Amino acid sequence: MLELKHVSFEVNDETSQKEIIHDISVVIPDERFVVITGPNGGGKSTLARLIAGIEKPTEGQILLDGEDITQMSITERAKAGISFAFQQPVRFKGIQVLDLIRIASGKRLSPADACQYLSEVGLCARDYINREVNASLSGGELKRIEIATVLARGTKLSVFDEPEAGIDLWSFQNLIEVFERMQKKIHKSSIMVISHQERILNIADEIIVLANGQIREQGSREDILPGLLGTPSAVNACQKLQGGN
Repeated sequence: MLELKHVSFEVNDETSQKEIIHDISVVIPDERFVVITGPNGGGKSTLARLIAGIEKPTEGQILLDGEDITQMSITERAKAGISFAFQQPVRFKGIQVLDLIRIASGKRLSPADACQYLSEVGLCARDYINREVNASLSGGELKRIEIATVLARGTKLSVFDEPEAGIDLWSFQNLIEVFERMQKKIHKSSIMVISHQERILNIADEIIVLANGQIREQGSREDILPGLLGTPSAVNACQKLQGGN
């Protein structure tokens, strides 16, 4: 279980101070597929980065299964059980997909074992297991390989920052199918996705609407989604659920 207690985050430059996240308190229980949505610039990606440890809160606490991880580094949080998937996955020239999955799992997996993770994200293992993680892979392929590494890690919380960014419609369809499978198999862990996409919102167990650095709404998909889709103000606020961050 992830818990944020009165978390705030601000940035400073030479002339001004701006608060990006303001006094957020929220609990993400185990075995939940949670989607965070809201208007551009509302703080969604910043919140994801705070959870992953890329940024540190100005105020408040972040707890994972009751342990205070607020001051932990990215590496320490990864060891504690948090995975983070970037909008644009990193390419690793000279590293094969098999090596990347082995590194993620922390085990000397056999090629057959590694192939199972590729199969779970809809990739033909035979075609990808020995490929380099470089520019020869499309954005959609990289996204699914990155998800395979998250599955191989088997972490308590997996955070995906706008996974639909930069991929074509065909790849997006495959991505949705991957998330649907993950949602059905979720066990003793949680999945958090930052997204505007209606099809991702449609498979959420819970939706959090973030605007101006604050939580505006939180609840089940059945309670929140009709309002996002049905009222002009909500649709405009979420940019018809199709915008970026």
